[in-house]
Amino acid sequence: MSEKEQRILDIAGVKIGGRLGECPTVLIGTIFYEGHRIVRDHKKGRFDKSAAESLIRKQEEMSRLTGNPHIVDIFGSTCEALINYIDFVSDVTDVPFLVDSISSSQRIPAMRHAIETGLGERAIYNSIDYSVKEDEITALQETKARSAMILAYNPSNVWPEGRTEILRGGEKRQGLLEAADKAGIENKLIDTAVLDAPSIILAAKSIRLVKEEFGLPTGCGPSNAITTWKNVKKGLGPYAYDVCIATAAVLTQVEGANFVLYGPIGLAERAFPACAM
Repeated sequence: MSEKEQRILDIAGVKIGGRLGECPTVLIGTIFYEGHRIVRDHKKGRFDKSAAESLIRKQEEMSRLTGNPHIVDIFGSTCEALINYIDFVSDVTDVPFLVDSISSSQRIPAMRHAIETGLGERAIYNSIDYSVKEDEITALQETKARSAMILAYNPSNVWPEGRTEILRGGEKRQGLLEAADKAGIENKLIDTAVLDAPSIILAAKSIRLVKEEFGLPTGCGPSNAITTWKNVKKGLGPYAYDVCIATAAVLTQVEGANFVLYGPIGLAERAFPACAM
């Protein structure tokens, strides 16, 4: 790692960032995702509350046992669902959470709700990406959001250098860091973007480049590639899925990941021990 000062953020008591080993890796599990069996109605945000609380408690327990801090990634298909999920999760646990949805039209109102109900210190917008428009930047500024993920995916250059390019920007394109500054984001977390299994190593290598240039807390979600890899569950034996989930997470740590989105929150018992080791 270069001599670039590495920033450490404190988001509602969870420290994220610094040089390799300076702070424990923060692990982030996703709840209420598409296909999550505990969800009964993805549009309305109706779900099995007992099962959801048990999953969150298990992540808390694994965090306590290993010393790795944790964050909950709350995914919602609609604004109504996302708000319902935020209200529930914020009552169950005191840790920060990601306000996560495919579209900004769902994320912005949910982020506004979180801030208006006193959860602004814990809410992390997920995410600002290459498709960001001025209306999203303005809306974020108006909500007074403090924290956000910045997805460093560059469709014009998928190699590690492309991640730094999309963050930096240039004469013809606004960089994502500039967009985040305009939106008033103080706490910037850089996600180096995993799309499929081969891209895990590209995202991991990108972590080092991003930290060397910008000094910001950086990580990624390698589990996305594993959970969508059909053969790993059917053709490679009974242990392949769990082994690959754990290995993918650890691989990103070797390159200096400050946080890892390890996938469905039910995988906490696989991810935490591997990353703690």
